Amino acid sequence: MTDTISLKTARRIALAAQGFGRTPPASPDRKHFRDVARRLGVIQIDSVNVVTRTHYLPAFSRLGDYPREALEAEAWGPRRSLFEYWGHEASMMPLELQPLFRWRMARAREGAMWTGLARFGRERRDYIDNVLAEIERRGPVTGGDFAEGPRGKPGWWEWSDGKRALEWLFWAGLITTKTRNGFERVYDLTERALPDRIIDLPTPNEADAQRELVRIAARTQGIATEADLRDWFRLPLADNRARVAELVEAGELTPVRVKGWKNLAWLAPGAKTPRKVAHAALLSPFDNLIWTRDRTERLFDVKVRLEIYTPEHKRLHGYYVLPFLEDEAVTARVDLKSDRKAGILRVQAAWREPDATAQTPERLAAELKRMAGWLGLECVEVVGKGDLAAALDDAL
Repeated sequence: MTDTISLKTARRIALAAQGFGRTPPASPDRKHFRDVARRLGVIQIDSVNVVTRTHYLPAFSRLGDYPREALEAEAWGPRRSLFEYWGHEASMMPLELQPLFRWRMARAREGAMWTGLARFGRERRDYIDNVLAEIERRGPVTGGDFAEGPRGKPGWWEWSDGKRALEWLFWAGLITTKTRNGFERVYDLTERALPDRIIDLPTPNEADAQRELVRIAARTQGIATEADLRDWFRLPLADNRARVAELVEAGELTPVRVKGWKNLAWLAPGAKTPRKVAHAALLSPFDNLIWTRDRTERLFDVKVRLEIYTPEHKRLHGYYVLPFLEDEAVTARVDLKSDRKAGILRVQAAWREPDATAQTPERLAAELKRMAGWLGLECVEVVGKGDLAAALDDAL
């Protein structure tokens, strides 16, 4: 018999697995940041800098105002604990996970990547090999060092041949990010950029590596459907299905029904079920808790959609919208913008959700003030629309 649990219980399991509800440290430091990174398994990277770049935000949501330099040291410093690769999307992950992605790197060398980049790899392999040889000779490089060559169509994919070659080599695992200058990657050969203790780790076979990735995905979600498990590290459909079945047969995943969920869910070993979760947090639109839109709707009964690429007149909530987690519910969402010149965190829109409480404006105001201070901004100002804007302005 498969047990059935309530949605409230599933939500508490998921929140606890993600690190919410824990008493934040008084003075968060590098160790606390490392703990968050290992708990999550993967932190998505994105270039949009309207508030701050998204990879800084998951640790803020869980720790409070930790020093941003902690992330930079762990991701790009000389004694770092993270590496960059295609995990969920472009991601930073704990170094010890690097061997678990070597199968993906090997498949990339055979063409398993974006269609246009795979075609470039087939047609221009001699050029790519020359770029790799130049990096081996020269040492760390940036995209600007290989800016020559024809460019693609205007837009995000207006890459030079040099940039395409670097992206192909990165996906293939032959080069990686050694550090960053601002937000620009500095590439080097993988065996030079990563510590010997990581390079020398044995390479697991595909099935073993994928099973471990599914274990991590289960642990960090607490409770998850097969699709949820697959999405964490974007595993191939057939591979994920096989690995989940193997872990179920081994007794490592426990089947469970969640009231209101269409599909069977799987409970991770040791998943905690707290009696309540008390936590207030602004969530990046790319936060691990909500990046799978279907899962977010199943857990919180709210539709969270990224509207950056939606024409302005069609946006419902705004350009860069952060949902507000109030204990065990998403009670509001705010469209934010850092006006760094004026020193103001601007609330361009503030909206209630059905689970909003009488305390929502005050608790949201407190988190906005905390975020402004963490970002080095002097104040918060409500300048926009939304059915929560007036109450939030009063609370501020």
